[in-house]
Amino acid sequence: MAAVISFVFLLFSSLVSAKPQNLNFFFNGFNGSEANLTTKGASIIKSSGLLRLTNRSHYVIGHSFYSKPIPMSKPNSFSYPNATSFSTHFVFAIVPSSSGPGGYGLAFTISPKTQFPEAEPEHYLGLFSSKNDGNLTNHIFAVEFDTVNGYNEDSDTNGNHIGININGMSSEATEPAAYIKEGSGANKEDLFLESGDPVQAWIDYDGKKSVVNVTIAPISRKRPSKPLMSRYVNLTGVFLEKMYVGFSSSTGKKSSSHYILGWSFAINEPAPPLDLSKLPNPPKEKSSGSFKLGTKVLIATLSSVILTLLATLFFLTLYKRIMPFERLENWELDCPHRFRYKDLCTATKGFRDSEVIGVGGFGAVYKGILPATGGEVAVKKITRNCKEGMREFAAEIESLGRLRHKNLVNLQGWCKKKNNLLIVYDYIPYGSLDSLIFHPKDDVVLGWEQRLNILKGVASGLLYLHEEWEQVVIHRDVKSSNVLIDADMNARLGDFGLATLHDHGQLSHTTGVVGTIGYIAPELARIGKASTSTDVFAYGALLLEVATGKRPIGPGHFVLVDWVMECYKLGRVLSVVDPRLGSDFVLKEMELVLKLGLLCSHYRPEARPSIRQVIRYLNGDEELPEIENWGVVDSSRVSELNSRFMKGLSNDHITSYRSSSLGAISYTSFDAGR
Repeated sequence: MAAVISFVFLLFSSLVSAKPQNLNFFFNGFNGSEANLTTKGASIIKSSGLLRLTNRSHYVIGHSFYSKPIPMSKPNSFSYPNATSFSTHFVFAIVPSSSGPGGYGLAFTISPKTQFPEAEPEHYLGLFSSKNDGNLTNHIFAVEFDTVNGYNEDSDTNGNHIGININGMSSEATEPAAYIKEGSGANKEDLFLESGDPVQAWIDYDGKKSVVNVTIAPISRKRPSKPLMSRYVNLTGVFLEKMYVGFSSSTGKKSSSHYILGWSFAINEPAPPLDLSKLPNPPKEKSSGSFKLGTKVLIATLSSVILTLLATLFFLTLYKRIMPFERLENWELDCPHRFRYKDLCTATKGFRDSEVIGVGGFGAVYKGILPATGGEVAVKKITRNCKEGMREFAAEIESLGRLRHKNLVNLQGWCKKKNNLLIVYDYIPYGSLDSLIFHPKDDVVLGWEQRLNILKGVASGLLYLHEEWEQVVIHRDVKSSNVLIDADMNARLGDFGLATLHDHGQLSHTTGVVGTIGYIAPELARIGKASTSTDVFAYGALLLEVATGKRPIGPGHFVLVDWVMECYKLGRVLSVVDPRLGSDFVLKEMELVLKLGLLCSHYRPEARPSIRQVIRYLNGDEELPEIENWGVVDSSRVSELNSRFMKGLSNDHITSYRSSSLGAISYTSFDAGR
């Protein structure tokens, strides 16, 4: 009897001890919280109440954890799984360096320790190293807010995503940073983590269901009812009985200041709400030079600057008296780097025929080596006495001169001497995508992985032109021969001679049918108005061209998009794949590219996706919709229209320059020379 009573007592004690215990804390700012937080590395609590994890120093690490361990596992529990449920709400801000994009992000962390002596900065966020990354003995759970892509890659690129990580930096799940507006269904609104503005984050873990929910929103928004991420993650084997909760951050070659403005945490219940009105504001950091230093430099150089200006004015006056005056036009002022004709003539060996690397509609392109630097360049020489060539010359300098993107050809400068018009670009060693596909050297076939990477690069360049630059740029001549391939096999979109510009939120007023047969959208033939949608049509033709190894227009009135659509309707779309690829491609990726090419090449402009949607489809962030209403427009009329365009043309360009953006350019300086 005594044994039975003892057993019942032990069972009752176990049930009592297994009852979930609640624990919570919150910080509306961190003034007076020093006793409750540990700060290591670059982390400090500012007098304003901000918890700064890192400053803008390079290759630094910062940690801050709640000083008391939290019971995160129930080893004696009869239930399974036995990881403790938790909830946290915090507000953070990432302020990049004033000199450009920063890095590398921060992570909410649950760890058995608060110090990581072997941890590395950059992509490891101060939690792991190349030696222990992915080890099961780490027992670390983290949700990363990452601003730099490039983990386990050769180079870094701008990143803006959230990941759920266990024991290493290889994420269990990732999503681009975004939130779902109330009443908008499943539509996501992108959120730029590195804007310097406060961002709210909620992380909730249900220990019974083993589900992690991650939600973010701007500080001006209430918590969205739908989380950004909801994933099954069993933390039973990750959590030890006692764990520490907090944050980790790091910088590297790129750097940002990482701040936590407020934080609440709870186990077995929702985290206490933060009072957003009491949170400190993140600083808008200035450049590294202080006001005092700037003042000293200004005072020290003021006299020399004045003398230099006076000397410059004197020599300019003298130069104008000696040399004939030439009025500079707007496009010349926008791209001030002017090369000397003598230097370009030397670089191209007197524009020798052996240095020609390409021929376009308005002249030849030469390879050159600049005598001053030894750098390789490509020099486009516009045909003399060609009015349209002058228009292209001005258009390229006006548009391309101020554009800077990794997937665009970089304009280095220009030269205009009497009738000689020259544009200088970066030299792109592998030439055009057209030559790599249709005229490869030594019969080397461009692999599928390289083709897909090139297509993504072209889309990234178009996104910059359509949405990310200060104005909307419509390229109007997207085609394989205008896509150049650099030494790293990355795409560079070039030849902006037909490009037009207009302000965001306005419609383009440019009229006139321009472009290349096979890439021209049907509506251009009807109304003659170019738009971002006509660029998307041309990109769709490029997708199909790269996947099939066939040009958009072929002999016998062959139209590539019609042929691919016919095969798609018959259920054998993969029969169009470039036979030179054999079976060396990813089936799912190939189907995606072919279907996306058809969608972008839809005869109805409103059925085409934007270039931002195209990128989300290519990256697998959204499901590609079905291709509908293809038969609304009679494809035979389009084929007939293409045939009418091709008839009588001696080259592959239809050119009609009635561009509002170029209409104000005069040609007086062209005639006068310099």
